[in-house]
Amino acid sequence: MSRSKCPVGLMPSVVAPAKEPNATCPKAVELVLVKEQNGVQLTNSTLVNSPQTPVETQERETWSKKIDFLLSVIGFAVDLANVWRFPYLCYKNGGGAFLVPYLLFMVIAGMPLFYMELALGQFNREGAAGVWKICPILKGVGFTVILISLYVGFFYNVIIAWALHYFFSSFTMELPWIHCNNTWNSPNCTDAHSGNASDALGLNDSFRTTPAAEYFERGVLHLHESHGINDLGPPRWQLTSCLVLVIVLLYFSLWKGVKTSGKVVWITATMPYMVLFALLLRGITLPGAMDGIRAYLSVDFHRLCEASVWIDAATQICFSLGVGFGVLIAFSSYNKFTNNCYRDAIITTSVNSLTSFSSGFVVFSFLGYMAQKHNVPIGDVAKDGPGLIFIIYPEALATLPLSSAWAVVFFIMLLTLGIDSALLHRHRELFTLFIVLATFLLSLFCVTNGGIYVFTLLDHFAAGTSILFGVLIEAIGVAWFYGVRQFSDDIKQMTGQRPSLYWRLCWKFVSPCFLLFVVVVSIVTFRPPHYGDYVFPEWANALGWTIAASSMSMVPIYAAYKFYSLPGSLREKVAYAITPEKEHQLVDRGQVRQFTLRHWLMV
Repeated sequence: MSRSKCPVGLMPSVVAPAKEPNATCPKAVELVLVKEQNGVQLTNSTLVNSPQTPVETQERETWSKKIDFLLSVIGFAVDLANVWRFPYLCYKNGGGAFLVPYLLFMVIAGMPLFYMELALGQFNREGAAGVWKICPILKGVGFTVILISLYVGFFYNVIIAWALHYFFSSFTMELPWIHCNNTWNSPNCTDAHSGNASDALGLNDSFRTTPAAEYFERGVLHLHESHGINDLGPPRWQLTSCLVLVIVLLYFSLWKGVKTSGKVVWITATMPYMVLFALLLRGITLPGAMDGIRAYLSVDFHRLCEASVWIDAATQICFSLGVGFGVLIAFSSYNKFTNNCYRDAIITTSVNSLTSFSSGFVVFSFLGYMAQKHNVPIGDVAKDGPGLIFIIYPEALATLPLSSAWAVVFFIMLLTLGIDSALLHRHRELFTLFIVLATFLLSLFCVTNGGIYVFTLLDHFAAGTSILFGVLIEAIGVAWFYGVRQFSDDIKQMTGQRPSLYWRLCWKFVSPCFLLFVVVVSIVTFRPPHYGDYVFPEWANALGWTIAASSMSMVPIYAAYKFYSLPGSLREKVAYAITPEKEHQLVDRGQVRQFTLRHWLMV
């Protein structure tokens, strides 16, 4: 699964009007679509400029409270990937040894990029597209972000719909994924709670399935009624109903936006921590829990000699923090101009990493319990992605006393993790309605009998290499074209202190090289998507690459458009294209700092 930061949720704060010295004119419509994501993880979209007036030019909304901003960013950065992806990678790649490359890449790339986006948005007071007034030719990066966020929204809402379905199904005396006597069960179902288990021992292990697995794939998805991605079938009415509820929640959250969502962040950002803590207290008391935790933390430093371990650490950093989705830029653009964005970056990245690490104790305490219960190695039950969340966890919860109550609590956590942030300015009602209806209609493909195949295809291609490419161009645009020196001056103007040499070196050299490495490796090591034993046909893979390429192509397409639309000679076109808009009067006088060697060498 790609770890996409995603999609569609609540704007977790009220913002209050304030006058800022660097404020710019508000937009007629400015949308931040946010995650899961890897989730996914929504994104910012800046649209038509509204006519400027002297009053509008002076106004700029800001967060009403600093804690609202911090909780909003933490709520965005901490998502389902922290629960289902990091613990599995840690276990797979040498346990505690995986923390070595993970923490290294966090310090040299994750934190610097996170800090850069917060500072970029806060100084320029614009969204993901608007900030590129610092380098007009690269504004296509903003449109790349917008497309990626829409693609992610098409399938990420489905995860929330699945969680909603499980949430409603948990309000029963007996959870529906405990036994094999349901209408959706197959003869291969092995019920550990009845004599059915011994009867199934004659079956080949590869054909045996659990009630939890069959509930997800046959009871919820109806996957057995599809032969592949070319045989999707009709949308399932139960999942469609859940999806409608998600879309309605999304619409009214976006429509009311900043008026009503100020209190929501205190639930969506803090609830997952309370639930994880409760699950941890329950998990460590289960038999086999310590075996699972030991497997999670076992250190195998020999694994550090394998390139795949370093690649997994690098990609996890990019997707976990959510850099490149435009959300961090959009959120920070509503900070007060003098806000200490450096401190915010350190706090939020640290909380994100600690959450990922801590969730591993919850996950593997339950996996150790399941391994002992079935008398199999932990490796047989350890997996990432939807299989962990919608099969392994429900099966473990079903064996606990008060299982229905624990299931309700667990799926409440998934719902709050999946819901993040969305923001609109004026004239938002009709535009919001158009966005959510379009998202709903396209999401219907993911709730058909074969919808899991569409989901898998989008998850694999929508925000993988394309989002890494977008972050790479963003880092180059800020550090090289705009210039680290100028960027550092901007930060000093806001916080009163220039970034240290360490941060400037990371922005100029380390982070771009790191991102280039990850982009190249993601292409070289590409593996076609699959779901279980199902292998996607060639046309599906071609469609996936078309989706990925469509977002990445926004960068060269817009660059070409911008270059040819600029007036003047070739030299003047280049100058206007790579010079910040506020410096265009210097270009008219022939003073272009980007044409000097000093600009490219300064750190």
